[in-house]
Amino acid sequence: MAKAANPEIALLLDNLDQAYNRKGWHGPNLRGSIRLVTVREASWRPHLKRHSIADIVVHCAYWKYAVRRRLRDDKRGSFPLKGSNWFALPPVLSEKEWKDYIALLDDEHRSLRQAIAELAANQLHSKSPGTKIRNSTLIYAIAAHDLYHTGQIQILKRLQSAD
Repeated sequence: MAKAANPEIALLLDNLDQAYNRKGWHGPNLRGSIRLVTVREASWRPHLKRHSIADIVVHCAYWKYAVRRRLRDDKRGSFPLKGSNWFALPPVLSEKEWKDYIALLDDEHRSLRQAIAELAANQLHSKSPGTKIRNSTLIYAIAAHDLYHTGQIQILKRLQSAD
């Protein structure tokens, strides 16, 4: 993983990693919440119009991509799946599809982390192109986004065990 020379960027990366895949004070992180999830559990929905764990995983991967794109002022359209935000996934996933979605999430986290580590100190408090939000706030927000959806995944897992 890329290390940051700037202490403020290092703090942001630490916060991001605790929300994603490192031990934090708050309990489960996003990656840990899906560690033992089976393809059946990942596909399950509490209702036809509600999201599955797989939906949430792809959604989180997309927003990591979107934040990275904003930080670097990259063009839209390079996310590997068609669409944005919430994607129309197959109602029943194959084992390969589920593993591919997890790999996509891991790849997008690594790429976002790299983009943050490469930020110049003067970019941290500037606003991302096309937003009214400072880059540092955007980075904190994507970590909070991971934790929010971690909670949803934990609830979906418990609901399934209640069946």
